[in-house]
Amino acid sequence: MTTSPEEAQPTAVPYGTPDAPRIAVRGETRLEVDPEIARIGVTVFARGKDRRAALDDLTRRNATVLDLVKTYGEAVERLETGAFSITPELKEKGRGERIQAYHGRVHITADLTDFTALGELTTRLADLDLTRVDGPWWSLRPDSPAHKQARQKAVKEAVQRAREYAEALGTTLAALVELADIGAEAPQPVRPGAPGGRMRSARAKDAEDTDAPPLDLEPQRQRVHAQVNARFTMRPPSL
Repeated sequence: MTTSPEEAQPTAVPYGTPDAPRIAVRGETRLEVDPEIARIGVTVFARGKDRRAALDDLTRRNATVLDLVKTYGEAVERLETGAFSITPELKEKGRGERIQAYHGRVHITADLTDFTALGELTTRLADLDLTRVDGPWWSLRPDSPAHKQARQKAVKEAVQRAREYAEALGTTLAALVELADIGAEAPQPVRPGAPGGRMRSARAKDAEDTDAPPLDLEPQRQRVHAQVNARFTMRPPSL
């Protein structure tokens, strides 16, 4: 009687056997590393009695901010323009819908990798009229070496833990059966990260026009977490 190739293959044993006991462990690691990117948000405001005046003023202020950020060259990794709006303000009193003024605003985000330039840039931006600065939000790049380091440490911890279990039984590991990546969690997303504060322009028109000292911003350490599940077989212990 002949058997098919499928019938000839041994049936997988899910829980090990007395001749090949199985050990299941979890490896986990948590690292704290320096951030690689700092993101700031800049909101530019404008106000005019008519739509065109508000739009022209907003265009001018937006160009001023963009030109200032671009002067920092390679320190700025990414510069993006987000939400833009022109909103009419209606008069509270009087008949009919009469427009009193128009309000405009545009939101800009910038990612910086030079944290020395970050303090100076945020100070200069916050010193502009009708300009709000939010942040910084600290983060790592998705391909940061810190994620690789965390995953490798999690695997090494799983192997070490399995060896300790085998040693407790007076035996040694035989082979790796399975290594399941539970995933390395990103530290803190760019947005929800702890903001460094909110700055608003408050320079008086009749005050002396001097440059404000750069802010001393201390980078926020980032947490990287990695977990793996590992299963090994070990040589039969003498119990």
